[in-house]
Amino acid sequence: MRRSACEDGTNRLMRAWNRAKLLWFFLTGRERVPALPVEYIVETTAKCNLYCPMCPREMHKQPKEDMSDEIFERLVSESQGAAEHMMLIGLGEPFMDRKIFDRIEYCERHGVATLLSTNGTFLDEKTAARLLDSPLKHITLSFDGASKETFERYRKGARFEKVRDNFVRFAKMKHERGAKIQIVAQMVRMPGNAHEVDAFRSFWGSVPGIDQVRVKEDETNLVQPETRKVAGKMRRCHYLWRGAMYVKHDGRVYPCCQSYGLDGPPAGDLREKPLGEIFNSDEMQRLRRLHAKGRGAEVDMCARCSTPIPHPALAAVSLLVNGNWVRSALPVVERLIRTRKLPRRLLSPERPGLVQIRQPEPRTTQRDASFD
Repeated sequence: MRRSACEDGTNRLMRAWNRAKLLWFFLTGRERVPALPVEYIVETTAKCNLYCPMCPREMHKQPKEDMSDEIFERLVSESQGAAEHMMLIGLGEPFMDRKIFDRIEYCERHGVATLLSTNGTFLDEKTAARLLDSPLKHITLSFDGASKETFERYRKGARFEKVRDNFVRFAKMKHERGAKIQIVAQMVRMPGNAHEVDAFRSFWGSVPGIDQVRVKEDETNLVQPETRKVAGKMRRCHYLWRGAMYVKHDGRVYPCCQSYGLDGPPAGDLREKPLGEIFNSDEMQRLRRLHAKGRGAEVDMCARCSTPIPHPALAAVSLLVNGNWVRSALPVVERLIRTRKLPRRLLSPERPGLVQIRQPEPRTTQRDASFD
């Protein structure tokens, strides 16, 4: 059922008012926030068919289970009027969720945009066509290498040629149809694939239908030669106010996407409490209180987190505009900072008291990248 123009207008006003409240309470450092996040990461399935050494699931054993309809529908219903988009991805491969297309449609009926990220192993021609017929707004094609050797090192269980061809066919089908879905080809930069960044950009930048090519910094620390822990004052993390909150397949809700992987406690459970109570639980208020005072480093998971905390100006902008625009603009901002056209401090502030925790450096094989 399509929404009326009146319903769309009402939803836009509600979300604008919700963002305004989030902005005010973030800037003033309030612990209790009478609003809801604009963004959610929703793990509709905990199942995955690959082994990826940089993925937190390899450190946290996952059951072969999907999110129940009850939990999913409760989340969408309770976040309506605030949620601007949901990323239907967690520690599982979304196309292993047999209800993934139903979930995309359900979000659309409630005025919530959806995003996916996929390893591409299930993106055959039939699935690609169905995806292009769906109301999905954005999809990230994860492809962590430009050569067969490097790609299959990081995506164990996937075949380089098959995934590459699946992604290329999907992008070309989108281009031929003139579909509006935004496609981002993404590589996570790690020690063993950093030498292939230029080849990755060159290849995917030439594929019709690809809207953006993103090289993302690794934020898991699982395959890095060293990890970092902050011991001094750190910036206020705006994710505690705007989201994205991370919703596990079983209904547990975490403050952000990194908190689960860093062994932080959940803020609540949708099976036990409504979303509004979880967003203002004792744990969420504790985290906001410490961050507002510049004491976020006292929280172990925050001190070990590698996700860049944006400059307060960027954080404020992310609450002034629709979350979907923020998601589209992020790769552009990252690249401008990486090429020094914008100040690096916008995303990577100097963090005093940084402690280096050494780990064995993984073996890498240097070779020329090739998509032949």
